[in-house]
Amino acid sequence: MEYQFSTIEKKWQDAWKLRKAYQVPNESTKPKCYVLDMFPYPSGAGLHVGHPLGYIASDIYSRYKRLKGFNVLHPMGYDAFGLPAEQYAIEHGVHPAKSTHGNIDNFRKQLDNIGFSYDWEREVRTCDASYYKWTQWIFLQLFNSYYDRNAQKAKPIHELVAVFEKEGNVNLLCPGDAKIEFTAAAWKGFNEKENQSILMHYRLAFCGYGEVNWCEALGTVLANDEVISGFSERGGHPVEKKKLRQWYLRITEYADRLLSGLDTIQFSDAMKEMQSNWIGKSYGAEIDFKVNEQEASLKVYTTRPDTVFGVDFMVVAPEHPLIASITPAAHQGAVAEYIAYVKSRSERERIAEKKITGCFTGAYVVNPFNQKLIPIWISEYVLAGYGTGAIMAVPCGDDRDFKFAQHFNIPITNIIGDAFDGKEANNTKEAKLFNSDFLNGVIQKDAIAIVNDKMEQMGIGKRKVNYKMRDAAFSRQRYWGEPFPIKWMDGVAYPLSENELPLLLPDVDNYGPGPEGEGPLANIESWKAEHYETNTMPGYAGSSWYFLRYMDPGNTTAFCSRKASDYWGQVDLYIGGTEHAVGHLLYSRMWTKALYDLGHIGFDEPFKKLLNQGMIQGSSRFVYRKRGTQTFVSAGLAGTHEVDQLHVDVNMVDGVELDTAAFKKWKPDYAHATFILEDGKYICGVEVEKMSKSKFNTVNPDDLVQKYGADTFRMYEMFLGPVEQSKPWDTKGIEGVHRFIKKFWRLFFDELKGKVWVDEAPTAEELKILHKTIKKIEEDTERYSFNTAISTFMICINELYDAGCHKKVILEQVLILITPYAPHFAEELWSALGNTGLIVDASYPIFDAQYVLETAKEYPVSINGKVRANISIALDATEDQVRTIVLANAAVQKWVEDKPVKKLIFVKGRMINIVI
Repeated sequence: MEYQFSTIEKKWQDAWKLRKAYQVPNESTKPKCYVLDMFPYPSGAGLHVGHPLGYIASDIYSRYKRLKGFNVLHPMGYDAFGLPAEQYAIEHGVHPAKSTHGNIDNFRKQLDNIGFSYDWEREVRTCDASYYKWTQWIFLQLFNSYYDRNAQKAKPIHELVAVFEKEGNVNLLCPGDAKIEFTAAAWKGFNEKENQSILMHYRLAFCGYGEVNWCEALGTVLANDEVISGFSERGGHPVEKKKLRQWYLRITEYADRLLSGLDTIQFSDAMKEMQSNWIGKSYGAEIDFKVNEQEASLKVYTTRPDTVFGVDFMVVAPEHPLIASITPAAHQGAVAEYIAYVKSRSERERIAEKKITGCFTGAYVVNPFNQKLIPIWISEYVLAGYGTGAIMAVPCGDDRDFKFAQHFNIPITNIIGDAFDGKEANNTKEAKLFNSDFLNGVIQKDAIAIVNDKMEQMGIGKRKVNYKMRDAAFSRQRYWGEPFPIKWMDGVAYPLSENELPLLLPDVDNYGPGPEGEGPLANIESWKAEHYETNTMPGYAGSSWYFLRYMDPGNTTAFCSRKASDYWGQVDLYIGGTEHAVGHLLYSRMWTKALYDLGHIGFDEPFKKLLNQGMIQGSSRFVYRKRGTQTFVSAGLAGTHEVDQLHVDVNMVDGVELDTAAFKKWKPDYAHATFILEDGKYICGVEVEKMSKSKFNTVNPDDLVQKYGADTFRMYEMFLGPVEQSKPWDTKGIEGVHRFIKKFWRLFFDELKGKVWVDEAPTAEELKILHKTIKKIEEDTERYSFNTAISTFMICINELYDAGCHKKVILEQVLILITPYAPHFAEELWSALGNTGLIVDASYPIFDAQYVLETAKEYPVSINGKVRANISIALDATEDQVRTIVLANAAVQKWVEDKPVKKLIFVKGRMINIVI
């Protein structure tokens, strides 16, 4: 009986669906295990072989935990709102809802083809109104809440109003504007608009004004990654900075809890470091420097107040509000020109820029400690959103300041003596201060507290904890996203009531931008007539809480019942890429903490353990075209000609050998191609690159499943290497895994003889092979070392072959072990063995150490120092018994040749030496 994988896999996929094998209850006496993939955005291109890597890993682990007796939640859905779908709609003249649902259908077909154990009854799509109703509801929870810094938690906004009515905000510093101060009497005297304006500065979801990339020619706002050197990526049109009303999430209020929470979850050290660096907590001081001959003061934030006597210039962000008022007339032209240049740059470009740029304002501040005049410069490397938007530059102690000073010939003050060589900055904290007035001779790290005390005594500053992270922009000037459940009346944002949800996204034919950078919804008169917000939510809105909806997807009265969320709790294993380190993972952690604070769930971290899968890279293939011709030179001969290197579709290359007939049919230009061959073959060049359609190095998993079967594809993806590491794809290698599966099949069925398995008692050797395998597979699967587990399966099958084992009692247990890896294969053979239930409901084999205990040791036997034999001897044999066994051995007798044995040396567990 031949291994007919196509028939087998279709049969069992239909059977699982019919029997609802993967539906999971929300109540069970079993322990729970929640395994989750970062859900995909369903693009029109569909899956390539790199996409399923994490999905296969999570499926293996989910199936394994189910066999181990867990109630396993393993859902899947789609991150279906966002910019790509809208752009696709504009370019192809199709509604994004239609294209998105079409793409989802294709994704679902591809996923089913691979045989995943998803509970499809729990599928979510973020663009469905039944889902985004609750995204809007959660937004309202954030809008109607504030962060109580004293209690370190979110609380309802009506509790804040009650405090204001009783005592004003004397004990509740305003996070949006620290200058806002008022008494209870003043609060009661404010009108409605003033009250709401103050509350907006406290809300967790708030509205403000922020700079965006505005492209006049395209009539739209562009994301940072759509702007290249001040021009739109699409069309190359000029882009300028423009202030527009934007929604934000006050994630900065959660900064400390986001940091401390990292100690309670199992993320990689690299991931924790990325999040810590993004949050960027620092301890320092804010110091006021009076602008010379003016009333204004420049406030700077510094983590190094000990260096205050080494300040040689100030640098302020080009957006700093003081610039206009402090710049003298003689410098206004140059300053305006520089600011115009910076406005054409994205924030990402400014941060990454290595070229030194800046402009002197012509103004100075006075150092309050020694009255020294310090020039004020502006430069793009200082950002308005970090700290105060101004820094004090100490060239002898900071590399960037040093290069800036050198570039603009600004004199450098040495405050660290011999620790500064004049050639490069030294950011040490261990040097004794020099040229530093009352700090001379003090070690720098000890001087920090001295300066802070002095500064506070003088009333010119205060100690300050600062964060690099900024509040998260939460609105997009796009159509394809969740509408905000907000109405604007007389400049005040009013939330819709819960019974008005969902606020449905209107169906439109035109996705063009609204007037003055507003979203496309601003073009709909009926929408504007209702005073609805015209921005939509960003793509990450729906993905910040989807793991909760999976727990209770059919609930029409709540985003998730407390009973369901209490049962499933945190995601036990979350698998996804590192590209979401400081986006999705931070936002979902913040949303979880807010929902926990407000009593909607009982845990404040969403993911207990995170596994970051690596990338499957494309192994690109190249052809070499003789310049100016349609003659293609094989790789080994390309160096002897002037050639252009061109990507070629990897699907028409066998290893490195090009199918020249397929190549000629590939593109019209190549129809008359000629080839200069090596040994009768055209050999392609090879390079490992990112898998991309533009590089023609993508491989469709559907093709491989059709050719080799889903089980072979699943195992080969895992066999490529550790799941956490990136590795190149090589279709050629899949043959080996396919041969292994067919070899395993032959332990049950011979292609000529048919059934060969027998119902007989196992031998000790067969039990040893089985239990050694159980132990290793269990250990490897628990630690996500799926590639080594597959190697163990290969060793096991080889050993069973060598032992001539076709025994049901052994093979049945090995089948259960391989079920998570090759579920269709295992299900078919499980059924063939006479089992009526599904193998997915079997119990995982239990390791028994007695079967792998060694009872004998193979000893090398040396005669006069040369190894002449190897003899297996029981571990508990006495020395006299060993002597008898060894001297009776035929090989030993041959070398001894009746000569007298002078000595027999026996080292237990190691060796035997005979001296004759």
